[in-house]
Amino acid sequence: MNQSNSRASRMRRKASSNTQFHNDTADPKNGLNRIADKPATGPAGGPTTGPGGGQRRIMLGRLRILSAGVFLLCLMVIARMAWVQLVWGPDLSSLAAEQRTRIYTDPARRGAITDRSGQQLAYTMQARSLTVSPNVLRRELPYVAKQQLASDENYVQGSEETRNQMIEAKVADIMTEYSEEIPKIIEKARTEKQAAKATKTVTGSTKGLKDAAKKSEVKPEDIVAKLKADSNYEVLVRNVDPDVAAGISEKYYGIAADLQDVRQYPNGAVASNVIGKISQDGQGQFGFESANDSLLSGINGRKSIEVSTDGQAIPGTVTDDVPATNGANVTLTLDLDLQTYVQQQLEQAKANSGAKSASAVVLDAKTGEVLAMANTGTIDPNGDITSQLEKGKNFDNPSVTSPFEPGSVAKVITAAAAIEDGVTKPDEVLQVPGSINMSGVTVKDAWEHGTVGYTTTGVFGKSSNVGTLMLAQRVGEDRFADMLEKFGVGQATGIELPSESEGLLPARSQWSGGTFANLPIGQGMSVTLLQMAGIYQAIANDGERIEPRIVKKITDANGVEQELPEAKRTQVVSPQTAQTVADMFQSVVQSDSAGVQQGTGAAAAVDGYQVAGKTGTAQQVDPACNCYSNSKYWITFAGLAPVDNPRFVVGLMLDAPERGVHGEGGQSAAPLFHDIAAWLLNRDNVPLSPELPGQLVLQAN
Repeated sequence: MNQSNSRASRMRRKASSNTQFHNDTADPKNGLNRIADKPATGPAGGPTTGPGGGQRRIMLGRLRILSAGVFLLCLMVIARMAWVQLVWGPDLSSLAAEQRTRIYTDPARRGAITDRSGQQLAYTMQARSLTVSPNVLRRELPYVAKQQLASDENYVQGSEETRNQMIEAKVADIMTEYSEEIPKIIEKARTEKQAAKATKTVTGSTKGLKDAAKKSEVKPEDIVAKLKADSNYEVLVRNVDPDVAAGISEKYYGIAADLQDVRQYPNGAVASNVIGKISQDGQGQFGFESANDSLLSGINGRKSIEVSTDGQAIPGTVTDDVPATNGANVTLTLDLDLQTYVQQQLEQAKANSGAKSASAVVLDAKTGEVLAMANTGTIDPNGDITSQLEKGKNFDNPSVTSPFEPGSVAKVITAAAAIEDGVTKPDEVLQVPGSINMSGVTVKDAWEHGTVGYTTTGVFGKSSNVGTLMLAQRVGEDRFADMLEKFGVGQATGIELPSESEGLLPARSQWSGGTFANLPIGQGMSVTLLQMAGIYQAIANDGERIEPRIVKKITDANGVEQELPEAKRTQVVSPQTAQTVADMFQSVVQSDSAGVQQGTGAAAAVDGYQVAGKTGTAQQVDPACNCYSNSKYWITFAGLAPVDNPRFVVGLMLDAPERGVHGEGGQSAAPLFHDIAAWLLNRDNVPLSPELPGQLVLQAN
């Protein structure tokens, strides 16, 4: 009872306080205060004037403003939704689909490159790359650690803090093991492979093994850095033997062995000027690899597959499955054994002569196929490219990219024109003075002499500039210009290699008075070594010039051989003229103890075989005076063997030698021709030539 009275008393006091609070509605007539629960209304039900009606109007105004704001907000939301649906909708749908679909690329296998006998020059080897997801690995290694510690009594009986410490220590040990043991496994496998390879080759050496191991060294600190990287994908080691990679992947948790194609160049620097190399992303970068990249690379395949929310592939959801088309396999005309020999001889000749560089081209006389195309200073694509570049080595192929003035080696064009047109005969005796004046230009021979009776054969055997120009005058400028074109001077050969130069030949309309005083003796124009060899190939092939080619066969991914375009053929001179000129140019390599009937390239002769050719010496331009140098020359030689049944054409160029190719006095390339021709004739067991009936007459008594 007392509690009820007390509660009632509190309620009354509360009501009293409320009445006092709302005294703005007090009724003066009865003196009582009342609460105005509802505002007074007028006849129409609207608010009456007075304090209560004004407050109502304010509240309604605020409500209208609020309603308008809500309406505008709704309108903006509707407009936004319409914009997303109509404008962004397709893109967002596409993105959503992409999040559900993964597109996988099936890389095409790059085609192999072989020499004419099938020896490998470049091929693609399947290897493996060791990869890892550092973020995922570090997140999952504690669970691996727990499994390994499950049998440890200290861990089982330890407190939670002790267990966590042991897990952290175990994870650290696992990371250390990864970084230390993986490099050891890889290096051991590579060293064993190199050792096995060295036992199969005569040239294998301990130094080579050490160098190879050094190049392929995998550093533990690199492994640690990648394991600690904040990323979802890292390549730990590239180019790992598939079996080794599989073993590592199986042994070490979280390490994957991804498929990787590695381009191999088994012959190192041999023919790298021709073959070139690919870049790290698999694109042709230099040489044949670059010029024929689309042919070799093939077409990548692709497939799409649905994935779950956690990124796992859903079986049976493969769509848009397009298989890869592997690149074509290419057989080059190169002879690897010959290429190797020629390259070795060039390096030795450069060292002996002090030349800046040396180059050689060997052609098949009957087909124009390139059997060897070599130069000094080539790069080993398997080695450290940067360090080799610093040493002056490069991927250049000057035989097709770097023209030079051929000098007297080009006199064969003048000889062919004169014989073809019948303006002279091999045994005609010309009274050759010590100099000749042509259109105000005086040209001398390389040696001082009065008027001498040289045969037409002797003019070229002795390499007389004056005698050559005398014959050129009989041919005439227009006819000589025509012969230059037929021999391919100033024209690209169309060889399947990049950056080929056309050389330089002044247009007939631009010839000045002195032009015809230079061109017949091989100056005032420039040719590549390949072009120079092509001139002599025409002489060796019954007067028919065949554009040189370096591709012998192309086989597609299905093993079907592709049809190759026919090489362009040009009948430059008659077969009779070609044979006569070849016979005449045997005088160049003729020896005579008295010296009278000796040619300028006697050192090129090969015992038992008839060979022909021409020496060349062309002055280089001195940039200091923009004039011809009296000390720097291009030394050239071009020849064919054997004359009685031509098989090979050899073109040689030495850039500014100081001595002979064997270190002897003089600056002739003739001895190098002898070395290469003799090796070829002996290797291929070419039958000996019939003996000549006697010496050719160069100088009449």
